[in-house]
Amino acid sequence: MGIIQFLKQGNKSSGTAALGNLLLAVVKGVAAALSGSGTMFATTLHSAADTTNQGLVFFGSAIAEKEPTKRFPAGFGRVVNLFVLVAVMVVAIMAYESILKGWELLWNPQPSTNFWLNVTILSIAVLTDGFVLIKVIKEIVKESRSEAKGWQMIPAAIKNVRYAAPPTRLVFYEDIIATFGTLLALIFVLLAHFTGMLFLDGAGTLLIGLLLIGIALKVGYENTIGLIGVAAPKKIENRVADVILSDQDVEDIKKMRILQEGRQYHVECYVELKKGLTLDEADDIKDRVVNKVLEDPDIDDVTLGIYETDQKQTWKLETIQDNP
Repeated sequence: MGIIQFLKQGNKSSGTAALGNLLLAVVKGVAAALSGSGTMFATTLHSAADTTNQGLVFFGSAIAEKEPTKRFPAGFGRVVNLFVLVAVMVVAIMAYESILKGWELLWNPQPSTNFWLNVTILSIAVLTDGFVLIKVIKEIVKESRSEAKGWQMIPAAIKNVRYAAPPTRLVFYEDIIATFGTLLALIFVLLAHFTGMLFLDGAGTLLIGLLLIGIALKVGYENTIGLIGVAAPKKIENRVADVILSDQDVEDIKKMRILQEGRQYHVECYVELKKGLTLDEADDIKDRVVNKVLEDPDIDDVTLGIYETDQKQTWKLETIQDNP
């Protein structure tokens, strides 16, 4: 596989966000060096952290798409969680630097220069981060199979973010903080300039650092449990159960377990078939059900066991109702 084909497998949201934040980090860094603004310095670190994170995650998501091998028969789905955890460490380091700088400026405020340069760059950054955020909201809607359109996509993305791929979730959380943090930086730069309260520059820097800590904890927790191996969300379980129970020869689901690895799911299920079937008939039904489930692009593999029905309903209706 060529490098271009390999990169095409990467998560589009993280790749787009990485390029956008790289540009912002360079421009903000120049502005921070020229003006001496602590808030601009903090938001530069934020963009640099986002660039590193999203670049790592993009590369990890491409590796995660590799086909299983003899040595790794379960595939490489969890690799993306590992890359996201490395990215979280970068966020934590940048957060520490921002907090340190903010604390210093809070007690020893320094006047900054090139006010209008800072305002212009931060305004452009808010628009750029906002554009990336809109793109990732659309990606969440697509990955979660929501039918929301227009403004309805925003609440739909917030509600369904847990169904998106780990890289998409990271970009979503980071870009919310990036957009809000840059807007916050713009506000504090304006306040410090027009009120003369220079300590506000340090307060803004400190607050951005604390926001970065929050996102590191949130994303770090989600990807730690993903790396261990976590059960699929109820919505995915519902979807698989509906496909299985829609087969005319399936009477019940005796037991089902769905494990999430990256953005893919591994299904292990035991179903009860109608009485009186021959072994050949039961085997054909099993293959048919497996193929139906594998039509879902999010399902990586299916292990299906079959029983003859015991005339007792095990998989109850309330079990497959989706949680709000």
